[in-house]
Amino acid sequence: MSENKYKKVFTWLGLILLTTSLVLASHLPASAQTAKHYTDLEFPPLPEVELPEYDRYKLDNGMTVYLIRDRKLPLIRGNAVIRTGSRLEPNQEVGLAEITGTTIRSGGTKQHPADELNQLLEQKAASIETSIDTTSGSANFDFLAEDLETVFPLFAEVIRDPAFAADKIELAKTQLKGQIARRNDNPGDIASREFRKLIYGEDSPYARTVEYTTLDNISRQDVINFYQTYFRPDRVILGIVGDFEPRQMKALIESNFGDWQAQTKEKTDITAPQANQKYTDGIYLVDRPELTQSNILLGHLGGQASDREYPALSVMNGMLNGFTGRLFNDIRARQGLAYSVYGYWSVRYDYPGMFIAGGQTKSESTVPFVRSILDEVDRLRSDEITPQELEFAKESILNSFVFNFQKPSQTLSRLMTYEYFGYPDDFIFKYQREVKATTADDILKAARKYLQPDRIVTLVVGNKKQIDPPLTQLDRNVKTVDVSIPQPARSQLN
Repeated sequence: MSENKYKKVFTWLGLILLTTSLVLASHLPASAQTAKHYTDLEFPPLPEVELPEYDRYKLDNGMTVYLIRDRKLPLIRGNAVIRTGSRLEPNQEVGLAEITGTTIRSGGTKQHPADELNQLLEQKAASIETSIDTTSGSANFDFLAEDLETVFPLFAEVIRDPAFAADKIELAKTQLKGQIARRNDNPGDIASREFRKLIYGEDSPYARTVEYTTLDNISRQDVINFYQTYFRPDRVILGIVGDFEPRQMKALIESNFGDWQAQTKEKTDITAPQANQKYTDGIYLVDRPELTQSNILLGHLGGQASDREYPALSVMNGMLNGFTGRLFNDIRARQGLAYSVYGYWSVRYDYPGMFIAGGQTKSESTVPFVRSILDEVDRLRSDEITPQELEFAKESILNSFVFNFQKPSQTLSRLMTYEYFGYPDDFIFKYQREVKATTADDILKAARKYLQPDRIVTLVVGNKKQIDPPLTQLDRNVKTVDVSIPQPARSQLN
């Protein structure tokens, strides 16, 4: 190679190295800069919660409608909330509401059998789903805006004219029986289920479980009767958000729901059943010899979101939880007693929720873990929190709350929920104001009023032989919880 060629090669290599060095340098921090501590970081304030423009009105038959126009995407989404719930089903027919909620959709309509309905929706890449949970029923849809005239009438059919195909009801019952057979597979699920029974009572509508016998008591006519009792226009709140013309949408709603009338003239009482704490103390054990760790829950009956102290209790939640919360810092980080630990005030809208604390730990740490949780409860009732804790907890709650309103669909869901449970129109903003105004003294007073150590129930799902020190160090009378699954009568098996 000639000398000139060598010079050209080295010149190009030099340019490449220089360019690479400049690129790397531009992506590296200056040598004089050091990483800031997280407490020194500054962020712009989060935007205030702003409600989008929405239209709320009622049809002559009593059905309530919310409309929010959002043209960002050519989609339309909606949800109908129905005043019903599994808490209204008879004790001997637990599972009736869930089966009804499933088969309203899966059983097809009187005009379109299930397979035909499925095919129509698949062709339009649309979805319609229905369900019933503890406190309400729900029917939602999702489709392209261009398919409004085709899919929305199908949605109305599903709500108004379900066929309740017998084979689909049997399928729903079979699926629930499969869930019963597997319900003791997960220790976390066992803990959650059995803890609710200890707090509310095993026969409470807020804790009872589906059993083989209750499923066998349910007939197709029971499903139809439950539907006809609760699915009526004056018990429906319909919310729609998406890319639509308001005048067209209102006309479509009127044409599909305006002539809907209740199938029964008599109104069934839908007052929320009361909730009381059944067991007010004690240590309870679900012995699972196959486990090497314990799942622990402790707590007592709680309050509602309408309670005056709810904002202060929310701030208390922020102080207890997260990577900077008291429980994580003390029980997990300092003592090393837990894989996970948490504690929070789980309120409900129209019946008392629970104060729950718990976590997972190795079997040998079970008793120290429980004692540490109880110590933190005592601290909450005796020691005023520091200004730093207060500020961080308030910021955590307020910042997370804002993200509940990022999308119009989220805002719509909140508005419908508040109306469903009878909360005031300004609940969103009142809650924010009161969280901001919460003081350390407010939290201390709320903790002393609502946290009741003498009513705490403790449940452990773990290996009794490996729990050392034993649970008897917490209470001499440790009660064993039987989680065996009741089997159907022999005549029902044949």
